[in-house]
Amino acid sequence: MRRRRRPSLWRRALGALFLLLIALPLGALAALWWTLPAREARIALPGLSAPVEIRLGAEGVPRIAAANERDAAMALGYLHARDRLFQMETMRRGAQGRLAEVAGPAALRADRFTRLLGLAQRAEEDLAALDAPTRALLDAYALGVNARIAERGRFAAPEFLILGAPEAWRPEHSLLWAKVMGLWLSGNWRTEIERARLAAVLPEGRVWDLWPLDRSAGRADVAALPGLERLLAAIPRFGEDAPLPSSASNAWAVAGARSASGAPLLAADPHLGYGAPILWYLARIEFPDGRFLAGATAPGVPFLVIGRNADLAWGFTTTHSDTQDVFLDPESAARVTRTEVIRVRGGAPVTMTVRETANGPVVSDLDETPRGDGRVLSLRMANLEPRDSSARGLLALNRARSLAEARAAAALIASPPQNLMVAERGGGIAMYLTGRTPLRAEGHDGAQPGTEPWRGFLDFEALPHVENPASGVLVNANNRVSPEGHPAFLGRDWPGDWRFRRIHALLAERERHDAAGFAAMQMDALSLLARESLPLLRALPRGTGALAAAQALLAEWDGTMAAERPEPLIWAGFARRMPQLALAQARVPEAPASAEFLRFLLSGEERAAWWCGGDCRAMAALALAEAVGELAREHGPDPARWRWGAAHLARFEHPLLRFVPGLGALVGLSAPVSGDGETVQRQSFRAGGRAPFQAVHGAGLRFVADLADPDGALAVIATGQSGHPLSPHWSDQFEAWRTGGMRRLSRVPGASTGMLRLSP
Repeated sequence: MRRRRRPSLWRRALGALFLLLIALPLGALAALWWTLPAREARIALPGLSAPVEIRLGAEGVPRIAAANERDAAMALGYLHARDRLFQMETMRRGAQGRLAEVAGPAALRADRFTRLLGLAQRAEEDLAALDAPTRALLDAYALGVNARIAERGRFAAPEFLILGAPEAWRPEHSLLWAKVMGLWLSGNWRTEIERARLAAVLPEGRVWDLWPLDRSAGRADVAALPGLERLLAAIPRFGEDAPLPSSASNAWAVAGARSASGAPLLAADPHLGYGAPILWYLARIEFPDGRFLAGATAPGVPFLVIGRNADLAWGFTTTHSDTQDVFLDPESAARVTRTEVIRVRGGAPVTMTVRETANGPVVSDLDETPRGDGRVLSLRMANLEPRDSSARGLLALNRARSLAEARAAAALIASPPQNLMVAERGGGIAMYLTGRTPLRAEGHDGAQPGTEPWRGFLDFEALPHVENPASGVLVNANNRVSPEGHPAFLGRDWPGDWRFRRIHALLAERERHDAAGFAAMQMDALSLLARESLPLLRALPRGTGALAAAQALLAEWDGTMAAERPEPLIWAGFARRMPQLALAQARVPEAPASAEFLRFLLSGEERAAWWCGGDCRAMAALALAEAVGELAREHGPDPARWRWGAAHLARFEHPLLRFVPGLGALVGLSAPVSGDGETVQRQSFRAGGRAPFQAVHGAGLRFVADLADPDGALAVIATGQSGHPLSPHWSDQFEAWRTGGMRRLSRVPGASTGMLRLSP
C-alpha cells in the first residue's frame, strides 16, 4: 500500500502559503483601516475643566464648543493629532534636525543646517522665558496631542505603522513652527552669499542688476568672496529640502465705507510651498460668552494663525525686511559651543561640531573644506534672538477686540517679519509690521557680508505702520512697505509690485465690495508683467511656421494666464529663456533669474544692453524663437492647440509616499491651474527640471471675512482636513480650491459628518 504522507505535507505547505499570501494584504488593510479616525466617539480627556463638544462639518471642519481657552487648546491639540499627526511629526523632526533618522541621507543637508542654527535649543529657552498664561495654553495643547498618541500609539496615523509609535509632544515643540517660519520666510542671508560669489565673476557693479534694488539707498560695490560654491551647495533649497520659499502672500482690507455690508472686509491668502496635506487646518471655536475664533490653524500650534474673532479679522504677508546678516569674522573669534550627532537611516551617524562667534553660528562650517584665509562666515538672524515672544503675541491677537489691541499684539510678535493686516468690526483697518528689525552700523545696509555688528533693534513704534488711511483701502502683496525717505531702514531688496498694483486696480473698479467679490479677486490671473512686456514682443520681426502662429496669438492676448489658453505657455517659455540667454552671454554659470531681472532686461534701459550683447531686442527675438521651438517639440507643431494648464499643473504630494513608485501618484493631487508667480492667483513654478512649469508654490489657503456677520468667515484649503490618504477628507476641498469655491465657517455647519464628545 502506497504511503501518502509526503504529498499531504506538500498540500499543507501550499495551503499555508496561500493563506499567508491572503492574510498579509488583509492584515495590512486592516491595520490601515484601524488608523482612520472615528467620526463618532466619546473620549476621556483628563485635564479638561468641562465637557467639550466637537461637531464635524461636511468636509471634516470642526466646530469646537469649549468652556474656556484652555479646554479649547486641549481639544484642538487632540484634533490636530487625530487628523495631522504625521505632518506635526515632520515639522518637529525638520526643526530638530532629525529628518535623516527616517528619510536617510537625502535629508542630511537640511538636518545639518537646522542643527547648526540650534532651533530646538532656542525653542526650549524661549519657552522658559514665556509668560504663565501662554505657557498654560501650550501645556494644554500638548496634553490634547498626547491623549491621542496614548489612545492610538502607532495606529495614530498610517505612517507610524512603519516608523513606530510617535514620541510625546512637548510644549516647546509648538514653538518650533514659528522657528521654521522665521527661518525660511526671511532668507536675505543667502542672497548676501550669492552676491559675494557672483562679484568674483562679474564686472564691477553688474551684480546689482540681478536683484530688485531700492535705488534710493545708493549703490555700493560688493566685496568678492571666491570659493563659496561649496557652501551654497550645502544650504537647503526650496523645492529640494527647504520647506518654504522666501516670498509669500496677498492681503487687503477695505473700511466699512467701502463695504456693501457697512463693516470692513478682509482677504488673506498666504503663499507657501505645496504638499499633501497642505499646511493649514480649518476650525471654528465657540465660547459660552459669545466669543469665537474662525479660520486657519497650523497643526502643532494652539492658536488661530489667520482668521477672525467676533470683533477683528487678520492676515499676514511677508514683509521682506532684511533681518538676517552674514558677517566676516576672524577664525580666532569662533568658539565650539556643542557637538551634534545626526542619526541617518541606512547609514552611519554623522557628527558635526557647532561653532559660534559673537555674531552667531559659523555658517561656513557647512562647507567642510576650510576657507584657508583665516576668516569664517557667521550668521545672525533676528528670529534666532533670545526671548522670542511670538507665541504670546499670537495669543494676544486671538484675544484682541480693537485696532489698539491688535497693535499691542503685533509688538509682541518677534518673528518672522510680517505685515499684519487687520480689520475691526467698528469700521477701522490697519497694517502693522511685526518682527525684530536690526539697527545696523552707519554705512552698512546688510546687502552683503560685513564686519560691523548690529547695534540693537528698531523700536516697534518707529516702523512704518498704517492705520485708517483716507482711501479706506489697504493692500500688501510683498511689495515695499517703507516709503522713500522713511527713517526706519528695512532693507534694499523688494519684489516687483505687479500683484500689488493689480489688486489696487481691481478694488478701484467698484465703489463698494462684498465677500464674494473679494473671493473672486483672489482667483484673478492677469499678469501685469506679461501685459507690460507685450508691446516689445509684438514689435519683434515676424517669423515663419510655429513662431509666426505664436506671434499672432500674442498679438491678441491681454496677459491673462488662463489655464485653457495657449498664450500663457508661449509667454512663460519666453520668460524662462530670455534670462537664460542673458546669463549665458555674460558667462555666468548659475545665478538667480528672477522676474525682476527679466523686467530689467526688457526695460529698454541702456544698462541692460550689456547683458544682451548690446541689443536686448535681438536677444528677445532669439529667446521667443527658441522658446517656441522647444514648446513645439513638447506640445506639438500648432501653438493654437497648446494649453497653459497642460504644462502648469498644481501638484500636491505626500512627503514620504511620493517616493514610492505607483503609490505616490495614487495619493498625490494634481490639476491644471491658471496664474503664475506674478498674478493675484499666485501659482509659482520652479523653472527647471523635467516639469519646468509645474506649480509648486501658492495660496494653499484662501480666507475672506465680512465683519458685519458673525458667520462671515469664508475659507478653503487646497487639499482637505485629513492627513490620511484613505480618508474622505484627504482631498475633498481640492476641487473647490482649484475653481475658486469657498466654505462658510458658520457657527452651525450646514451638514454634519460626525460628533466627538470629550469629557474630563
